[in-house]
Amino acid sequence: MNFLVRSTARTATRAFPRGLHSVATDTSYYARHQAVQEHAAAATELWRKITYYVAFPSIVVCMAWVYNVEAEHHAHEEHEKEMHGGKLPEPPAFEYLNRRVKPFPWGSNTLFFNPEVNKDMEQEQ
Repeated sequence: MNFLVRSTARTATRAFPRGLHSVATDTSYYARHQAVQEHAAAATELWRKITYYVAFPSIVVCMAWVYNVEAEHHAHEEHEKEMHGGKLPEPPAFEYLNRRVKPFPWGSNTLFFNPEVNKDMEQEQ
């Protein structure tokens, strides 16, 4: 009897077409895909506006501020050079400044030595 019930149930379920279940899944897939596309378009538009209307103006404002600060610094250095005969005054000789325990492989100056700004350690020896 049990065999007859299982056999009838299998036959009844096989009678329904299998494609109906997949059609419902495909419809929900396309709906989800469309929702994701719409969300992506909205998010892209938001970040485009943030970039153009917030980030770029902020960068320009920061560039102007840094330019003004550096121009003031350069003007101050030029004033100091005028006051001291064309050279910047010597910094104080503190023992913890420019301390060299062992020489660099390329000499006494640092790798990024700039004679206009840094003290020349080759002359100190």
